[in-house]
Amino acid sequence: MLSKPATMLLGLIHRQPLNAYEIVKTLDYMNIKYWFNIGTSTVYATIKTLEKKQYISGKVQKDGNMPDKTIYSITEQGRTVFLDTLRTSFLKFDYDTNIFSITAFFLDCLPLEEKKILLEKRMSVLREYLSGIKKQDTEAWEKQVNPYHVANLQRMTDIVLAEISGTERLLKVDTIK
Repeated sequence: MLSKPATMLLGLIHRQPLNAYEIVKTLDYMNIKYWFNIGTSTVYATIKTLEKKQYISGKVQKDGNMPDKTIYSITEQGRTVFLDTLRTSFLKFDYDTNIFSITAFFLDCLPLEEKKILLEKRMSVLREYLSGIKKQDTEAWEKQVNPYHVANLQRMTDIVLAEISGTERLLKVDTIK
């Protein structure tokens, strides 16, 4: 499974070939920094890593008097690992919601029917988490533990409920069209 920065960059390059500067500008335009802090140095380092692993390939391009720039395209190997990462991310729940937020950005990279199946499976995973939390949150348990434990469990419930709501919203996107 790819790291969060690698998933983000491969997703952008999957959509269209880009150079490093265009990737940084696209991330700025998407306001990624407000929910996932990926700095310029991380972008450049991740590009180098993706290139070493042969997930992307670069082609030097010269435009007039401008300095040379390398345009990166996703390779077949990169496409495979990227799509596998998306598929895996659907079926995992993590309280670090950035993982699924990145996955959601690139839902359009998957076929419609597969996307629907994966989102429905995600709903099942989230409902299992919610059920497990509710089993723990009993009156007897609340009396035995520190109030901070109770508050944290309720916070976890809120996160799972937000993920359920967000996943339901994603399921509706393709039915609206």
